[in-house]
Amino acid sequence: MRKAYQSDLSDEEWSFLEPHLPFPNATGRPKMHSTREILNAVFYIVRGGCAWRLLPNDFPPWKTVYHYFRSWRLDGTWERMHSALRKRVRVRLQRNPQPSAAIVDSQSVKTTGGVGGEKRGYDGGKKVKGRKRHLLVDTQGLVLEVRVHSAKVVDREGIKLLLDPSSSGRLPHLSHLWLDAGYTGQDKGAGWVERTLGWTA
Repeated sequence: MRKAYQSDLSDEEWSFLEPHLPFPNATGRPKMHSTREILNAVFYIVRGGCAWRLLPNDFPPWKTVYHYFRSWRLDGTWERMHSALRKRVRVRLQRNPQPSAAIVDSQSVKTTGGVGGEKRGYDGGKKVKGRKRHLLVDTQGLVLEVRVHSAKVVDREGIKLLLDPSSSGRLPHLSHLWLDAGYTGQDKGAGWVERTLGWTA
C-alpha cells in the first residue's frame, strides 16, 4: 500500500469517473495495475506539473501510465469524462446540463524554435511567434471546445476550426455566442456563425 497523495481520487470521485472509462480488454495479459491507480498517476502528473519520467516509483511505471493517458486521448475518454463533469457542475449550479450560450476567444502563446512544425506561425496583431489556442466556454467559464493551431491563423478563420459544423451535434442546445471585435467581417466570424450554424452572435 503506497502513501496517499493530495491528487489521489476520493472514493466518491472514483465512483463517478469509473463508468466513463473504457472496459478492460478481455484478451492479452491480465492487468498488473488498477485503472484507479493509473488515473491517480495521471492526476499526480497534471497537478504537480512534473515530467512523466519523474513519476514516483510507488505509482505504476511511467510508460504504462503514459500509454493509458495517450490511448484515452485518442479514443475520446478524456473528452467524455470532461463533458460528464461539466454537466454535473452545471446541474449543481442549477443550470441546464447543456448550455444554450457560449463565449469564444483565442490566445496566442510563444513556442520555442524546435517545437511546433506546421502548428507554429506568427500572429501579427499580438507580435507572437508560436501557437494559438481557440476556446469555447459556457457562461460559467467551463470549457466546451478547444482547438490549437498556428498563431498565424486569424480569429475569423480560427473560429471555423473551433466550431466545425460536422461536430456541432455535441452541443445540441447551443444557439448564441458572444465574440469580440476580432471576429467581425462579412461571412467571417460572426457572419459565418449566423449563416452556417444558424446561431445568433
